[in-house]
Amino acid sequence: MKNIFDKAVAQEVIERINKLTVASKPLWGKMTVDQMLAHLNVTYEFLYEDKHPKPKGITKWILKTFIKKIVVGEKAYAKNSRTAPEFLVTSEKDFLFEKERLNSNIMRTLELGTEYFDNRESHSFGKLTISEWNIMFYKHLDHHLSQFGV
Repeated sequence: MKNIFDKAVAQEVIERINKLTVASKPLWGKMTVDQMLAHLNVTYEFLYEDKHPKPKGITKWILKTFIKKIVVGEKAYAKNSRTAPEFLVTSEKDFLFEKERLNSNIMRTLELGTEYFDNRESHSFGKLTISEWNIMFYKHLDHHLSQFGV
């Protein structure tokens, strides 16, 4: 697994994002390119914006017990796998805005660095190690950029 906290890897991901155009089509799945970029930004909204309520009770237990190992484990996501309701983007989005926002979020994460994320509480899964944060970020980005052929 590549390390998104490495400047060269973050730059490589941004270069892949910058290859996308409004005309980019998915190799699988239903999302348009603007929806995919907005979908990727949700991960960062959980971190940097107070936009989504934190899960509680049984929902939090399910996320920590079952979903966490899928999200922070090294096994790649399956094509056409289901996503959490908070990550569903069904309306049209502003492609350039979402692309710039995603690039900015990646750079902000890089600049904050591993010390910021070491044992940091995630929105849904409790405290994560630096390795788990990296896997969660990079695996999701790579999955959807591959979905769009970049």
